Amino acid sequence: MVLPAVLPKVAAQWLFTFYRAARKLRRQAIQLYYRNTAANKPSPPSAASQPPHGHAAAAAKGGATTTTTLDAAAAAAADGAVVCDMHGALLRSTSLFPYFMLVAFEGGSLLRAALLLSLYPLVWALGERRAGAVRVMAFVAFAGLRPRDADLVARAVLPKHYMEQLHAAVYGRLWMPSRRKVAVTAAPRAMSEWFLKEYMAADAVVGPDLQTVAVGRRRYFTGLLLMTEEAEMRQNVLKEAEADVGVVSSNANPADQFFVPYCKEAYVVSRESTRSGAKLPRDKYPKPLIFHDGRLAFLPTPAAMLAFFLFLPLGVILSVIRINIGIVLPYKINFAAAALFGLRFRASGMRAPAAAAGEQRRGVLYVCTHRTLVDPIMITSALQRPVPALTYSLSRLSELIAPIKTVRLTRDRARDAETMSRLLKQGDLAVCPEGTTCREPYLLRFSPLFAELADDMEPVALDAQVTSLYGTTASGHKWLDPVAFFANPAPSYRVEFLGAVPREWTRAGGRTGVEIANWVQRRLGEALGFECTGLNRRDKYMMLAGNDGVVAK
Repeated sequence: MVLPAVLPKVAAQWLFTFYRAARKLRRQAIQLYYRNTAANKPSPPSAASQPPHGHAAAAAKGGATTTTTLDAAAAAAADGAVVCDMHGALLRSTSLFPYFMLVAFEGGSLLRAALLLSLYPLVWALGERRAGAVRVMAFVAFAGLRPRDADLVARAVLPKHYMEQLHAAVYGRLWMPSRRKVAVTAAPRAMSEWFLKEYMAADAVVGPDLQTVAVGRRRYFTGLLLMTEEAEMRQNVLKEAEADVGVVSSNANPADQFFVPYCKEAYVVSRESTRSGAKLPRDKYPKPLIFHDGRLAFLPTPAAMLAFFLFLPLGVILSVIRINIGIVLPYKINFAAAALFGLRFRASGMRAPAAAAGEQRRGVLYVCTHRTLVDPIMITSALQRPVPALTYSLSRLSELIAPIKTVRLTRDRARDAETMSRLLKQGDLAVCPEGTTCREPYLLRFSPLFAELADDMEPVALDAQVTSLYGTTASGHKWLDPVAFFANPAPSYRVEFLGAVPREWTRAGGRTGVEIANWVQRRLGEALGFECTGLNRRDKYMMLAGNDGVVAK
């Protein structure tokens, strides 16, 4: 860990900065506000003095900023320029803490996240969106963190949580129709700039930058914010924007409204409009949310993280017990034992073997969707008999403790085809043609290799649901995947056997491997209510981990 090497270089500067922020927070906010207000423009009205949502103020003259209704703001924003406060306006939540927690937990460590949670009373006392509190959260979350790690969190983890918090009315009626889009955030730009530009098509992002320091050949964040440079930069950006509408939250601090004087009109997002009714539906997202990484399956608010840390010791114990149930106990009783310890499991559509006992039976190829690494174990539990599984990039620990036979693929088409043919001659076999897991309701492109080797196939629809920790990762420790999945309070699995693939949709029916693979993908997508895509393993790993997903020997 590089934090001890970085800390001596910045400790004195950070302590002095924090002392001034804690003592002079109110005065600094007022100074910051007026420093960015043009001399010929009136100061923006505070949230308390602005008219409530649904009322408009009289039009001002001489270029002064006026508050307006949503309809009037939408008319002004159409083919115009919009400057929008990210937290509380573009997003329904005004809180910054959950997103700093995601950086601390996913980019840092469990210990860093615990430290940030322990400092939340101080953050709350300082005012979560004020300069002093932002400095504290930024230091804990970023100090000693490599820019590459922070960039992975910004690309692979934060977009999911940002997308789920988008304000439907602000996005649909103000942000999306505008010609020029500028987002303003009190958090470091490194957290949200990639999302705002890649997903939201923002032209500019105004926010503080983070200081870095070189340690050897690598660079690390010090956790300090470059506020002076940010103040100069944002003035230039806002002047160039020539915004028609500025969008702010009704409970924002005066310091968060510094951009209002640069706008012709201001729209105030009321608290009532940020409730659940304003949530943007998934089908209205700027881009489909298919891939994301990270372990936390919930927005880590202070209360949620406190509950998580209190449950975590019990979750680890439950995970060990649940894993051992699948390894030690016989199939006939593992259902009941797993249910006793909170694992919800539902299986349907099983069929009897085609041949009588003792008679040689041709192997059935079970073609499965891929949700977690324990998919083959769930199929085995449903069938009440061991079914070997084909795997790739499985950790040695997972192979060691697996209660079924696992066979590694090599990504060499000829060798993999020979391996699958040999195993099918010996009996049943389970394969996941997607080649990697997907958490969201989408199916990745199916490799046609399986369809070229077997005619006796049966699609198996698998789906897993978690509430606390995801049981998959692209850039983290894969050996922890089963532990994380079974550490959830009540993980659930659905296994549905869809019956044999019709003969006319096999090689014997004259179909090609690609046609069969696409048919099976559509059949599974219909059963689960998932959307089929043409994306593959490489697409996922290039986005989430910055590599092609190939494990080096």
